[in-house]
Amino acid sequence: MLARDEAGRLGSVLERLPPGVRVFVLDADSQDDTAAVARAHGAQVETRPWTGFVNARRYALGRVATPWALMLDADELLDQTLLAAIVAARGDVAGYRFRRVTMLCGRPVHAAGWSNERLLRLFRTERARVAANAVGADLHERWIVDGPIADLPGAIVHDSYPSLASYRAKFDRYTSVEAAALPRSRRDYLGALATMPLRFLWSIVRYGGWRDGWRGLFVAWESARYRVVVRAKALRRA
Repeated sequence: MLARDEAGRLGSVLERLPPGVRVFVLDADSQDDTAAVARAHGAQVETRPWTGFVNARRYALGRVATPWALMLDADELLDQTLLAAIVAARGDVAGYRFRRVTMLCGRPVHAAGWSNERLLRLFRTERARVAANAVGADLHERWIVDGPIADLPGAIVHDSYPSLASYRAKFDRYTSVEAAALPRSRRDYLGALATMPLRFLWSIVRYGGWRDGWRGLFVAWESARYRVVVRAKALRRA
C-alpha cells in the first residue's frame, strides 16, 4: 500500500483487509502520523522519498514476500462482498480483477465510467509487473500478469474526493504530470478542444451519469475537458 499524509483514514482501510494478511505500507515521507497508524495496525512500514507512482509500486512489489499481493491505496476500501470473495478465492489464475466505485463528496458517481472500472489488483507476486500508461506519464499505471485473469464480485470503494477542492487539486496535479510527458502540439490541442462536447455527452449518456445529479454533470464536464487542459499545458510548456 502507498500512503502519504493519510493518518486520518488509513486505520479504516487497514481494518477492512482480509484477516491475517501481512501488510506492507510504503510511506512517502508523510508529515503526519501515517507511519505510526500503520504500525499500530500491525503493518510493516518503510518511509521513502516519493519517486513517482510507477517506481514506488515497483519498489513495493519487490518488498512483498508472500505468494499473492493485493495492491490498494490509502483512499480505497474493500466492500464486504469483495472482502468475502477474496478470502474464498481458490481459482487457478494469475490474478483477479475488481470493480472500483469512485466517490465524489460522499456519493458514488457513474459518469465518465467512474464506477465501471475493472482493475487488476490481486495477483501472484512472481507473475506481476507494473507499467507506465500509454503516453509514458507517471500516472494511471497498469498492472500486468503472466497468466489467466478472473473477476471477483464486490467492489473497491475509492473515496479520493471528499470535497470539490480535493478534486480540483488532483486535477491540476495530474494534468501537469501528463502534460510533461507530451510533445507540444497545437493540432492535438485543437483536436481535443473540438471533441470535448462529444466526450461530455458520452460521459453522461454512456454510463448513466445523468442519474448522479450535479455530481454527474460536474464529473462529465471535468473529464471532458481533462485532455484539453493537458494539451494546453503541454503547449504552454517552455
